[in-house]
Amino acid sequence: MRIQLKYGEEGLELEFPETENFVGVLSPQEAEVIALPADAVTQALMEPIDSAPLQDLARDKTDAVIVISDITRPVPNRLLLPLIIQQLETAGIPADKITILIATGIHRPNEGAELERLVGKEIATSYRIINHFSKNHDDMALVGHVGDGGEGVPALVNKHYLAAELKILTGFIEPHMWAGFSGGRKSILPGISSLKTLEFMHGPEMVAHPQTRYGVLEGNPFHEAGLAIMEQAGADFILNVTLDTNKQLTGVFAGHPVKAHLAGVEFLSRHCVHSLAEPLDFVVTSNAGAPLDCNLYQTAKGISGVAGAVRAGGVILIATECLEGFGSDEYRAVFEHATTPQAFIEKLLKKEFFLPDQWCAQETYQVMLKNEIWVHTKGIDDETLKRFHFKPVSRIDQAIAELLDRFGRNARWAIVPDGPLLILKLAE
Repeated sequence: MRIQLKYGEEGLELEFPETENFVGVLSPQEAEVIALPADAVTQALMEPIDSAPLQDLARDKTDAVIVISDITRPVPNRLLLPLIIQQLETAGIPADKITILIATGIHRPNEGAELERLVGKEIATSYRIINHFSKNHDDMALVGHVGDGGEGVPALVNKHYLAAELKILTGFIEPHMWAGFSGGRKSILPGISSLKTLEFMHGPEMVAHPQTRYGVLEGNPFHEAGLAIMEQAGADFILNVTLDTNKQLTGVFAGHPVKAHLAGVEFLSRHCVHSLAEPLDFVVTSNAGAPLDCNLYQTAKGISGVAGAVRAGGVILIATECLEGFGSDEYRAVFEHATTPQAFIEKLLKKEFFLPDQWCAQETYQVMLKNEIWVHTKGIDDETLKRFHFKPVSRIDQAIAELLDRFGRNARWAIVPDGPLLILKLAE
C-alpha cells in the first residue's frame, strides 16, 4: 500500500505491507469544508454564541486589541483579521487604535517577511503589531494568582492586552497534549503570559498530572488554570476556527470566550478522537507537517498524541522534518540533563533544575519510559538523536520491516499520517 505522511511542506511518500493485524491508516474524520469561508466568519461575528455581535461590542470602545497565534500555528489569520478589523472600524474604532498582539508564548518573535506571511502585507504595514516577549517583565502586569486555591503563583499578563478597552482572542481549536484542546483561554495562558507564570503552567507536577492530557477538560488543572487567568485578565470576544488536515476551514466559533470555545471543542471531538479496543505494538506517525514539524520541541505533540494507544514495550516511529533542529539553544540544553529518561524525570520532580522548554522534554521522556521513540528527520543528526535516547531512522519502510521482524507478522500496528490532529486512545 502507499500513503503520504505529513512531513514538511511536501509530505513523504510511504510504501508498506498490509499485514494481518494492521489496524489501518487512521486519520481524523474530516468535517465538511466550508465553501464560503469569509461569509461564514462574517456571519459568526454578526451572530455569535451567547454574545452581542462584535460590532455592537465595539461601538462604545475607543480602542481594541486582537490576539493572534504565532507562525507555528496554522490559524488563517489572513482570512480572520481583515473581517474582524472591518467590524471594528465600522463601529468607529480607527485603525491607529487597533493593536494586533502575537501570542508567542515562549516562542521567538515573528518579524519581517515572516510577519507578512502571518498576517498579510497590507495589515503588516498598516496596523500596530506587537510580539509578546514572555521574558520581558516590564511588559507584564499582575492580574491575580493561580494555583493553590488562587493564592499561589502570580498571574502576569501582557500589559498591552490589559490596557485595551475591547479584548478579542483568535485561535485554532485542535487536540492539545496538556490543555486537552487548544484555543480559547490558551491565547492568554500561555500565549501572552509571563515566563514566571508559564513556569507554573509547565511545571513538572502539572505535566505529570494524569488529567493533563489530550482531549480532557474536566478535572484538567492546565485547563482550569487557563480559565482562571482569562477571567482575571478579561476577554470580551473570541473567534476560533477548526480546520481539516489540509488546513481548510471546517468550523467557525465566535462569541462568549468560554461557551464559544466549548462549542468548538464539542464539534471537533466528533472528528478527532479514535478509540482502539486493544493496544498497538507499534505506530508510525508524523507531526502533522509544516509548520508544526519545524523542530523537536513541537514534535512532542505528535509523540504524545499516539502514546495512549501503544503498549508498554512498544515503539513510536515519527517522521518530523525539524529544519529548526531542537527549536532553540535553551531546548537543546535541556537534553543535556537526560542521562537516561528515568533519571531526567526524577531530576525534574526533585526540582534539581528548571530550564525554559523542559516541559516538552518531560512529555517526551515520560512516553519514552514506556515506549521506544524512533525518529525520521533531516534536521537533527543521527549521533545527536542516539545521544538523547532516540533511534534515528533513515528510511521508514525499512524501519517498518524491522519492527515487523521484532514483533512478528501478527503485530498490531497502525499509521497515523496527520500526527497530533488525531487523538489515539484505548477504549474505556
